[in-house]
Amino acid sequence: MKVLNIVSNAYRATLEEQDDTVLWLSQTLRRAGAEVDLLLRAGASNYAVTGQGAAPLAIAGRVQSHAPDVHGQLADLVASGAALFLIEEDLDAYGLRECPRLEPSEIVANAALPGLLARYDAVWHW
Repeated sequence: MKVLNIVSNAYRATLEEQDDTVLWLSQTLRRAGAEVDLLLRAGASNYAVTGQGAAPLAIAGRVQSHAPDVHGQLADLVASGAALFLIEEDLDAYGLRECPRLEPSEIVANAALPGLLARYDAVWHW
């Protein structure tokens, strides 16, 4: 079964969990043999931008020094063979068009989404 995970809510629970739960689930499913690809949209398009990082967070003298590495998590997923799709209009809307991105990634226009979705047995939108 081919699955396309669509992620639009960025950085959901990343400080509590130190990862993005949908990326973690996608990687886990791939390791179990599922064919899982990823479409990043809206704010989650930022996951593909290279060179980002999160500084440690300190509250009342306690330091959370293991910041999430969502881009690294995404890179691992792509290295495992997952296809990565980004929406052209979202890259423009968020000013990410010219930013260096994780490769390989395929940029698709909103108008091409029906064709992309039709290639999958299941589409999960998070």
